[in-house]
Amino acid sequence: MQPLAAWLVARPQNAVVALALTLSLPVLHVFSGIFMVLLVIRQGPRLAVVEGVIAGALLALVYLLSGMQVLEPVIAALTTWLPAIALALILQSTRSLALTLQVSALVAAFAVLGFHIGVDDMTAFWQPVMAIMLEWAQANALHEQVQMMQANPAIVAHMLTIVLVISSWTMYAVYLLFGYRYALAGPGETGPYGRFCDLSFGRVIALIVAVVAPLAWFTGMPWLQSLAIVLFAVFWLHGLAVVHWMFVDGELPLYVVIMVYVLLPFLHVFLIMALAVVGYTDAWFGYRRRAVVSKEE
Repeated sequence: MQPLAAWLVARPQNAVVALALTLSLPVLHVFSGIFMVLLVIRQGPRLAVVEGVIAGALLALVYLLSGMQVLEPVIAALTTWLPAIALALILQSTRSLALTLQVSALVAAFAVLGFHIGVDDMTAFWQPVMAIMLEWAQANALHEQVQMMQANPAIVAHMLTIVLVISSWTMYAVYLLFGYRYALAGPGETGPYGRFCDLSFGRVIALIVAVVAPLAWFTGMPWLQSLAIVLFAVFWLHGLAVVHWMFVDGELPLYVVIMVYVLLPFLHVFLIMALAVVGYTDAWFGYRRRAVVSKEE
């Protein structure tokens, strides 16, 4: 990726082509956000925005000439590049990878609260999606899932909201982490804004979870439950950073780290929750700090 990063920033036309191409292909969509973070860090926000505007206009023209909906690439550009630019600017302002991701976690919390405030009927909002899910479950003879969705549409809508926020936040975090890595910090190097393996979401967010979670359980209020789940779930990235730190520190072999990534698509819910537990407890007890102190002694 380092040669590709050098090619991207070598000429503006390279960046325009790369942004337009990756945004137009669903398989490469994630690289478009990564490239935008990289460009903002290496070239500055002004040139990166200009390159993004030209790439978006070029893509919209191709869609127009092909008779496709022009709104599609516009929405894709706004939802991919704007968050990437915002995160890159926050990173440059705070000069801290950890603090930037902490800010993004709080933004995710406000997003789920805004969702509950702005949407009057969550079930009606998610009805088209639930209809597709129900049809798919019926076609695959998943009778228990069909019964659950039919009996508890409000719970399904509630979970879809949480999944949307967490998956969007995770995607934007991936933009930032890989864009930063290939812009300033190569493999095995420490960039000026910190290493991923040292990432911590801190005790402030952990304390918010500790306060909100019991309140959500006692009151049963959906917005509190969503807030608690979202803020706890972001700690999965913290837990993944602990796994990387243990590998860098020599406590875990490489194949264990590889297995975590291999199993993630298959055991995503269970593995993410397990990593979130590791990250959340590390925020309170500081496993990595204690390991360093014990080694020094």
